[in-house]
Amino acid sequence: MVRLCFRAVHTYKINSGKAKPVQRISGIKRFIHLNYTKMGSSRHYAMEYEDFHSNINESSTDVNLDTGELKESFKEILRTRIEKLLTNLEEEENHWMKYDDYSIYTGTAGIAFMFYQYGKCFNKPDYIDRAMKLLKRCVDKYKNKRDITFLTGTVGPLALNAVILYSQGHHEEAHKMISEIKSLSSIVLNENSPILDELLYGRAGYLYALLFLNANISPLPIQDEVIKQVIALMIKSGNMYAATTKYNTSLMYTNNTSYLGAAHGLAGILYILLQARQYLTESQLEKDIKPALKFLQHVRYPSGNFPSIMGSSSDQLVHWCHGAPGMTMLFCLAHKVYQDENFLETAIQCGDVVWSRGLLRKGNGICHGVAGNAYTFLCLFQVTKDLKYLHRASKFAQWCLSPHLERIPDRPHSLFEGLSGTIYFLIDMQHPLSAKFPAYTI
Repeated sequence: MVRLCFRAVHTYKINSGKAKPVQRISGIKRFIHLNYTKMGSSRHYAMEYEDFHSNINESSTDVNLDTGELKESFKEILRTRIEKLLTNLEEEENHWMKYDDYSIYTGTAGIAFMFYQYGKCFNKPDYIDRAMKLLKRCVDKYKNKRDITFLTGTVGPLALNAVILYSQGHHEEAHKMISEIKSLSSIVLNENSPILDELLYGRAGYLYALLFLNANISPLPIQDEVIKQVIALMIKSGNMYAATTKYNTSLMYTNNTSYLGAAHGLAGILYILLQARQYLTESQLEKDIKPALKFLQHVRYPSGNFPSIMGSSSDQLVHWCHGAPGMTMLFCLAHKVYQDENFLETAIQCGDVVWSRGLLRKGNGICHGVAGNAYTFLCLFQVTKDLKYLHRASKFAQWCLSPHLERIPDRPHSLFEGLSGTIYFLIDMQHPLSAKFPAYTI
């Protein structure tokens, strides 16, 4: 049962296994889980929920076993808590507006993304209007107009604002923003530029923005040729660096080190490329991307988790950005594209890792928190229709509603580190089969 009675207490930070009081962030309620024996030196809490099985008691799960959907009573609890958390966030507007950060990742644009999602899901047009106003401010205030990624650059606010404006009938304004995004292709396609290829700061983040626009606006505003050129350069870059390494892979990328995860590494790049599969050649699919997927499978830890970087023997990180959660979505999609059951098995193993080690002490964010890890189960549910994964997602949602000792993120209201991301996930739980990890799944 979800605990709805909360008591505000002082916030604590964890340092070397000890809980020390710190200055609390104004107005944000932090709750403390008093069972300190669970903390230890681990990065995660011990799993306290019963897993789904054939003889599970109806009262032990939030899934309606007759309909295969979440119970309406649980969805109502989620709706109530979403409204409460949203109120908390809005009361803190002066706090999150003071940061000079207008990105999707940790800034105002990400909060606008959540407002837009809330407005769509619950038919609240005022929140869609508010999202547009916030995004206009983000576009106007962004200092470096040449930042080219959806998550951390000006491209994110531009693309999201264009989609919302277009949906509200403001086509001319939307196309002005799309033109700005297109103009950055000359920078992205410059082989001599120092631009990386990763999702967070590189070409994959630009490619995501192009795909996001084409997925949400009709007729398609981005020409095939532009997308194909970005893809070709990303694959060429990966081929060239892979050839300089000792790794047996067709693609590898570097940002001073060879990252493997969703945010900075090979997995995130492959995931975006596979979502652009209609623009890929058969050779790119079979000779470039598929061998890289096989390589990733080969470097897994025995636990089923993945290293954050090549050569790491530290099987600790279970985050969307580094480790099994971000890999789940990649291998589910790889299974869909290649019809290879081995890829699905890898995704299922990732799900087991997240179930056992995914209740993170870092908090409830989506980049490196419990809400982000829960998308593992939503993805697996969408692919397999196995109620076990809907049950697991609901338990992670319960966790997000319950008081626990957690670290304070640098941007505690933001989409990827903080409260907005938790709300975004809880909104997605209203419609699990259509849930999409923001800025990663088209």
